[in-house]
Amino acid sequence: MRRNEEHYPDPTFATAYMNMRKNKSTGDVFVPWVYIASPLRGDVEGNIQRAKDYCRFVIRQNKLPFCPHIYFTQFLNDNIESERRIGMLYGIHMLRRCKELWVFGDRISEGMQNEIETAKDRNMPIRYFSSDCKEVSEP
Repeated sequence: MRRNEEHYPDPTFATAYMNMRKNKSTGDVFVPWVYIASPLRGDVEGNIQRAKDYCRFVIRQNKLPFCPHIYFTQFLNDNIESERRIGMLYGIHMLRRCKELWVFGDRISEGMQNEIETAKDRNMPIRYFSSDCKEVSEP
């Protein structure tokens, strides 16, 4: 069984891993990528923690999350406008490689609206969730 970062058994990861679909002809595992849109600005620490929770939720749905503001904030500073623009631009590039857009939270930020419009332009499936990961209709 896989273990979490504190070295305790992690049944969530193990269950998700075991439920992944295999291609019967090649044996390859296919896990669809889901782009996570949620607020970053404001309560940055709290919003990043919530984004991590959303990613864990996506993994429990047997999908692979991509959350730009968890990834890009590791090396780009969102408070520097040029770095923020780079992060948003590269986030859109990653969105184009994902199968779905999942929107989390109770408000739509400017960056999230851009991601939603991009997904709509590409006829990409979009799902909306409250901040406690309950699916809702479009806000």
